[in-house]
Amino acid sequence: MKEINSPGDFLEMVNSFRISRIILTAHELNIFTLLKDGPLNSQAVAFAISADERATDRLMNALVPIGLLKKSGTLFSNTDFSTRYLIQGQPGFMGGLSHIVQLWRTWSTLTDAVKAGTSVAMQKPIGGREDNWVESFIAAMHARAIQQSKEIAAVLDLSQVKTSLDLGGGSGAFTFEFIRENPVIRGTIFDLPNVIEITKKYIAREGFENMVKTVAGDYLTDKFGYDYDLVFASAIIHINSPEENRSLVHKCSEALNPGGQLVILDHIMNDDRTDPAVGAIFAINMLAGTLKGDTYTEKEIKSWMQEAGLKYIRRKDTPQGSSMMIGVK
Repeated sequence: MKEINSPGDFLEMVNSFRISRIILTAHELNIFTLLKDGPLNSQAVAFAISADERATDRLMNALVPIGLLKKSGTLFSNTDFSTRYLIQGQPGFMGGLSHIVQLWRTWSTLTDAVKAGTSVAMQKPIGGREDNWVESFIAAMHARAIQQSKEIAAVLDLSQVKTSLDLGGGSGAFTFEFIRENPVIRGTIFDLPNVIEITKKYIAREGFENMVKTVAGDYLTDKFGYDYDLVFASAIIHINSPEENRSLVHKCSEALNPGGQLVILDHIMNDDRTDPAVGAIFAINMLAGTLKGDTYTEKEIKSWMQEAGLKYIRRKDTPQGSSMMIGVK
């Protein structure tokens, strides 16, 4: 538990949203990308983004002490970090910031969500959202999954896995890494139709067209096949209600071959739901942004697996902080 030692520490925490908002606005306005070819003054940038000159100047001035722009006279230029990570088209571009922009809007409704007990942001289901929202969401999830998939593949026993299902698999980053760990594996990625169109692009980019197939549907209502040695569900259960998860885990169990394993990767909470801290905070993200989502305890997840007939249920934590629940059919 983090201890707050002084009013100054407290106010710094409360006011940290200001730096976040400055960065997100600069990202939305493509300021870093506009500076990719060299220094510009704020007047030129304001003209390019159809914004007020004084306001643009003040925004760019604020990015200097934050460490994302440099200023010489009236000319602004990118820092090394901004050049590497904040310019569209660069290999390291952090396109997932667009998803954080969307989160900002839902989190702004948190007070009303707490009163109502559910999201009041009136968001469409992912299957019905605009293409640019879905693209930015998948990009954000892919950036996280690239590193996380390496640690997960390193600690899971994939030696006997020949067929895998990545449920709600998004970009397919976990499936790709599982195949790199064991090239025998042939993977299936299941996700919503509008997501699967994006998934296919990632599959082609990674060169896995002959090893990975896709299935489009809603995992709560549609069948996703059988005869899998591994069903992997990452960042899935926190979207659903307990009842939906109970049903989903049962479907996953039915889809497994004898001896196959269900792996649930998510925030796994202690009994009083205060630890890990990132999970406690993420539960608020689910409250503000979803109708039924939450983070769940180890006991809750274990009970769903037991009811689905899975055995040898255990929790596995990685040195990097990821947590999984694993059950065997």
